[in-house]
Amino acid sequence: MALESVGGLAMHIILSKLGPTDTASVGCVSKRFRVWAFDDSLWAQFCSDDLNLTSPLDPFGNPSPSFKAAYQAWREGFVMYPWSLVTRVKKCWSKLKEWLVVNFPEVLPTLRNGASEDEIKEFEKSLKVKLPLPTRVLYRFCDGQELPNEEFSGSLPSSLFGIIGGYSLYDHLVNVVLLPLSQVILDTKSIMHSLGFSSRSKYIVVAASATYSEKIFFLNCSSGQLFVGTRNLVTDGEMLPCVPDALISSVHDSRGSQQQDAMLLWLEEHGRRLQDGIIKVRREGKTRSINLFPEQPPLCSSAITNGVKVRASAAFVPELTSLQDESDKFLFAYSIRLSLAPEGCVINGMNFGSCQLYWRHWTIRANDVVVSDVNGEAVIGKFPLLRPGGEEFVYESCTSLQASRGSIEGSFTFVPGRLADAKGSPFTVEVSQFPLQLPDYIF
Repeated sequence: MALESVGGLAMHIILSKLGPTDTASVGCVSKRFRVWAFDDSLWAQFCSDDLNLTSPLDPFGNPSPSFKAAYQAWREGFVMYPWSLVTRVKKCWSKLKEWLVVNFPEVLPTLRNGASEDEIKEFEKSLKVKLPLPTRVLYRFCDGQELPNEEFSGSLPSSLFGIIGGYSLYDHLVNVVLLPLSQVILDTKSIMHSLGFSSRSKYIVVAASATYSEKIFFLNCSSGQLFVGTRNLVTDGEMLPCVPDALISSVHDSRGSQQQDAMLLWLEEHGRRLQDGIIKVRREGKTRSINLFPEQPPLCSSAITNGVKVRASAAFVPELTSLQDESDKFLFAYSIRLSLAPEGCVINGMNFGSCQLYWRHWTIRANDVVVSDVNGEAVIGKFPLLRPGGEEFVYESCTSLQASRGSIEGSFTFVPGRLADAKGSPFTVEVSQFPLQLPDYIF
């Protein structure tokens, strides 16, 4: 054969372009082709491309004798699923875990090992549902989170471990975790019963806040859509879809070309937001958690006036939203971060070692129409004193809108020095406009 005369390097390039399946077939042609096709550096590339593996590990994390053996173990372990879906889910989890390793490593021990096929079948039998294919594969890789006991002890732990994260405003604290299958069974049975859903309902509880503020996510196993409960969940079963319906496809069709349910799309989008720095881990007091207030423009605004920097952004709060309320339908929390430049407060060329806030002014719009103009002393009852290079003063508040889109902008009035010992005249600090909007993906 003409190919027999081709050099090893050229064959390596050819086989790498063919992919794993065709490479395995080529290995059956002759002994020489078998040597080329079984070259483990080739299978190391396939393992990296398809499974993001840098060492030969089987689906249970055990070492394999070679990359080829590892790849074969993965194919055999997930033979009941479309391989393109398996590799997509593997990349989704890999990206999330890679981010956690660098930014939030204390969460990693809460991630459970993947569930077995038998465990998933028992789960489906218990709740009389058939999980969408993408969700099944997601649980095969990771069976949710197992939280340490301190999470529920009543006192705030050093970290809030919810992989989805949350926010706080006043006494409302949310931190959402992915539930393991065993907890999904318990919560689904108890919550669905309390909501008056029939035993044949196709909804299951897949994620919820691990704090005392309730926020609950439901997966419709029939349609593949993910929902979050609103303020009227208990009284009327009101929910909001978390992912655009048009993106969901082939959730039960193993022969489809692109299976994607809301759970997979939701986790992929969450991972993208984390990797892009749109949301980050924030420390509040002694507690660290993934915070859902955006940190990057255009969702986060930033302005500096006389050395005072103000960053501002908003997050939609579905669990306090009421679609039945005509005047205050959508609730948005907003986060304001104040800091003073290292050189201090600079006014007319003079530097001051501190400045203190005493007044706020907000202009709130719905669909570009001003619906509220707010003036008042302090922020959440506080008069923050800013010092050069100090930590940001962070506070959260909220507003409700009839429309699903709006904005906030405004200003703060500061005095150089302290309120009790002003060193000069008051000055106005800009708060650049930041959006209030119902997002395509609700977290």
